[in-house]
Amino acid sequence: MHAQAGERIIIRGKTVESPDRHGEILEVRGADGGPPYFVKFDDGHEALVFPGGDTVVEHAH
Repeated sequence: MHAQAGERIIIRGKTVESPDRHGEILEVRGADGGPPYFVKFDDGHEALVFPGGDTVVEHAH
């Protein structure tokens, strides 16, 4: 997975009742756009994210 600061990230809910989490990648801390990513989620929470298979990056066009 590769990303750039400013791109959006979506972490899919693990169950039907769990909502998806959306956020903006503030920093890419891995080499060549790789994880981990420092993310500010839409609810204001900030976290260091090591994305799994349930994660999608919306790349800027």
